[in-house]
Amino acid sequence: MKTKQLEKGLLQLMEEGVAQLFTYDLGKRKVVGVVGALQFEVIQFRLKNEYNATVDFVPQNIYKACWISSNDPKKLSEFVDSKLRHIASDKDGKMVFMAESKAWLQMVQDNFPEIQFHFTSEFKE
Repeated sequence: MKTKQLEKGLLQLMEEGVAQLFTYDLGKRKVVGVVGALQFEVIQFRLKNEYNATVDFVPQNIYKACWISSNDPKKLSEFVDSKLRHIASDKDGKMVFMAESKAWLQMVQDNFPEIQFHFTSEFKE
């Protein structure tokens, strides 16, 4: 296993904007987010040829990654605690809610009106 090369390669590719890298708070599992399946092949090829690191991708049931914020830190903390297995961090350490479906995301938004869900990482905190 070439963990250091893999980490270095993933970080470099994410900096280039090839994809988004999310790390779940529970278990530290990494998730690579892309727009299309072809990007996975590009990432695999570049990791192998530029960093001598191989990787296998396993599809995840994630509808959308939503950056989260709130004007109420207590409510944000309560939300994160209640949805911990769906909370990840992006490469900059911003909290991200990983929604499994459109309907579930809508239900969560309805049930937590004090939480703002952002669909890009560039939002005003």
